Amino acid sequence: MAMTVVVTRNASGRIRGYLTSCMCEIAPGVYTAPTMNVSLRTHVWNVLTSWWSPRDDVSIVMTWPEKSAPGHQRILTLGSPRTEVVVLDGVHASRRDLPTALASVLAR
Repeated sequence: MAMTVVVTRNASGRIRGYLTSCMCEIAPGVYTAPTMNVSLRTHVWNVLTSWWSPRDDVSIVMTWPEKSAPGHQRILTLGSPRTEVVVLDGVHASRRDLPTALASVLAR
């Protein structure tokens, strides 16, 4: 069992209530569970995935330590802005595309 952390942005009351029922909300939108097992973590992520809608401006990130993952940390994300977690020299970083207007200015 490992510490699991979920961070939400603009989450509905339904999502926040659900997370509060199985994790401790240590700050607005930040939930922790120091001993969440794999099956519960998988269940929580499946519920969040089924309730999340790409039409809403909601972001959810779940992370926990995992030795087999790059940097020994597993990271799952839902929401906008769409980011991709990449590993650069063993360090996790998030990458996202530049907005079209900014990309065209930088290309000049």
